[in-house]
Amino acid sequence: MFSRILIANRGEIAVRIIRAARELDIETVAVHSTADADSLHVKMADRAICIGPPPAGESYLNIPRIISAAEVANVDAIHPGYGFLAENAHFAEVCRSCNIEFIGPSVEAMGALGDKVKCRKLALEHKVPTSPGSKGKIESEEQAIKLARQIGYPVMIKAAAGGGGRGMRVAHNDISLSSGLANAMNEAQGAFGDATVYIEKYIEHARHVEVQIIGDQHGNVLHLFERDCTMQRRHQKLIEESPCPVLDEEGRDEICRAAVRLAKAAGYHSAGTVEFLMSQEGEFYLMEVNTRLQVEHPVTESITGLDLVKLQLRVAAGEKLPLTQRQVQSRGHAIEVRINAEDPDNRFAPSPGRIDHLQLPGGPGVRIDTHCHSGYRVPPNYDSMIGKLIVHQPTRSEAIATMQRALSEFQIEPIRTTIPLHAQLMRNADFRESNIHIHFVEKLLGGSGNP
Repeated sequence: MFSRILIANRGEIAVRIIRAARELDIETVAVHSTADADSLHVKMADRAICIGPPPAGESYLNIPRIISAAEVANVDAIHPGYGFLAENAHFAEVCRSCNIEFIGPSVEAMGALGDKVKCRKLALEHKVPTSPGSKGKIESEEQAIKLARQIGYPVMIKAAAGGGGRGMRVAHNDISLSSGLANAMNEAQGAFGDATVYIEKYIEHARHVEVQIIGDQHGNVLHLFERDCTMQRRHQKLIEESPCPVLDEEGRDEICRAAVRLAKAAGYHSAGTVEFLMSQEGEFYLMEVNTRLQVEHPVTESITGLDLVKLQLRVAAGEKLPLTQRQVQSRGHAIEVRINAEDPDNRFAPSPGRIDHLQLPGGPGVRIDTHCHSGYRVPPNYDSMIGKLIVHQPTRSEAIATMQRALSEFQIEPIRTTIPLHAQLMRNADFRESNIHIHFVEKLLGGSGNP
């Protein structure tokens, strides 16, 4: 096992990793920008090193500065968390070339699964369901139009290196396909440095269902069941839950086995998530693979009783997974909501600033993951998520009731947050009946996703 690790991230995920490492008797080194000097992860780590000014490009995305900090602190490994450099194969390669273990999958597996075109090809080879679409990248507008007419409109244009909804467009005819193709390629080039796009059939009124996997370096891969992440706005998840309320045991077994099959085909180890779209008829299609820990991993931890970050650390150190698939059990129902520093009543405008009053909910079945504290100043430089509220109860209806109670206790002042929105969604009859799809929130709030 590692004796000391560096956490190349910030916020609540850095706090989460510190807690897991401490329980394994691993020393932790936090890196931070000047904007995060007062963050909880900086206070909790055994050592903290400032790596630059607030802009992420000069701090959390600056590979030379992170590697320098790791070498100065003499760490054995680097945990990238999620976001920033977590799925950057070059960063993983640099870490390992410096004899610092990257706590994540191999560079080869990241390449095979992180690029959506390569991942789609691998999935087709191993009979993992994929929606009709291009077998490789789109080379021209003419090719795109010909393919779209073959599979039928509407179609989705997707960036091969994309994520978070960037480089994605829905086209309903030739004209919108032509304009959407150019816009998606430009956006993908700007966001990811790669303009490669592909096309697939657009599944209307779909649900977003993903499977948590964990693999070791000895060829073992387990699934830890599925999560339903259908409640989202502009491709950003708001509410995640497990188990999926509309999936039967046969469908659950099928989707989980497909995820494991794909991971094994890629020689995958570490934590990862295989994401699917599920049609109204219950058919599912591969969407993408996230080769990292997910924001919503506490949902899986709640229903399985497993610590995903500890498992990640153990397999990165070369240990075998300590359990078999039969030993992985799902119990009860878990729901997570993301608490963002945004104002839902003002077009979800960011709401950075000092937190003068913070009251966290508690009680049976309630968990809070956050890096905030009274007096903390939320910086305007990063993602607006400032915490996650997770509940776990025997049934979904009980979990919703506990979530409603916990949200009513949660106070963050004077900044604005998405807590009132989540309270509204928990009361919504269609959500309570799970009569939802990935555009449900946007339609509820208005076509743009704003109130």
